[in-house]
Amino acid sequence: MLTFNPKELDSRVFYSYLTGTVAPRPIAFASTIDKSGNVNLSPFSFFNIMGINPPILVFAPNNRGRDGSKKDTILNLEEVPEVVINMVDYNMVQQMSLSSVEFPRDTNEFVKSGFTEEKSILIKPPRVKESKAHFECKILEIKQIGTMNLVICEIILAHFSELIIGKNGKIDQQKTDWVARMGGDWYARANESAIFEVEKPTSKIGIGYDAIPEKIRLSKILTGNHLGQLGNVETLPSQEEIMAFRDTQIMQEIIEQVLYGCAFLDNLLHSEASKLLNENKVKEAWLFLLQAHPSIL
Repeated sequence: MLTFNPKELDSRVFYSYLTGTVAPRPIAFASTIDKSGNVNLSPFSFFNIMGINPPILVFAPNNRGRDGSKKDTILNLEEVPEVVINMVDYNMVQQMSLSSVEFPRDTNEFVKSGFTEEKSILIKPPRVKESKAHFECKILEIKQIGTMNLVICEIILAHFSELIIGKNGKIDQQKTDWVARMGGDWYARANESAIFEVEKPTSKIGIGYDAIPEKIRLSKILTGNHLGQLGNVETLPSQEEIMAFRDTQIMQEIIEQVLYGCAFLDNLLHSEASKLLNENKVKEAWLFLLQAHPSIL
């Protein structure tokens, strides 16, 4: 494993490692305005949610590498402490990238990148009409640390396109197509084929990894993800359920394979369990795994 001390590397070299591993990162497509009314639109991938009460977004434009000067976004925020954070989806990504060009100060990147200005309701900077989510924000603080300007924003009004709203009135992740930044020229696309669900263990207390029998924990077939699923159950199947499952046709076929020396019992059980866990059928997987006992034969 490579080990680096950031203080011993050129900052741009370490930056390439950092952005290639702390990824994918959401993109803050920030629209700002100066005191003369000139609009700026720029994307920043050092960005995320940092609070819910009040709702806080944080993004961090770095100073320019060539001369250490502040970017137009920060200069604008120092004059008018308001920003719209527009979220970026796949349909916008090429135009968004075009807006990141270092145009001269007072250039309107809405015009240069072909986006449409939409008037905000509570603040002066305009929204990006093509974006499917906008957050009107007031600036709470800009904190400079080295070459970075950490911008702390409070959301005072939010807008969401009906195109990403589900039947329950909330954001339907399968209707979104967000784009995130990776290292170099690479991006990630979080569309329906790329996203997946992981059940949160917050509403219950699972048995934990340490309660999984050692023979299962040391499996050469089950992965760490599989073991995490197994450890997230509150209780194991009952002895009655285990014995009843032993009489099913699939278990009888497995027993027959083992008796005729075609395969090892544990391998067959772990293989069946892994397929079920890939389908998030955790209880059914446990029923297979708990059959691994000499008495079965």
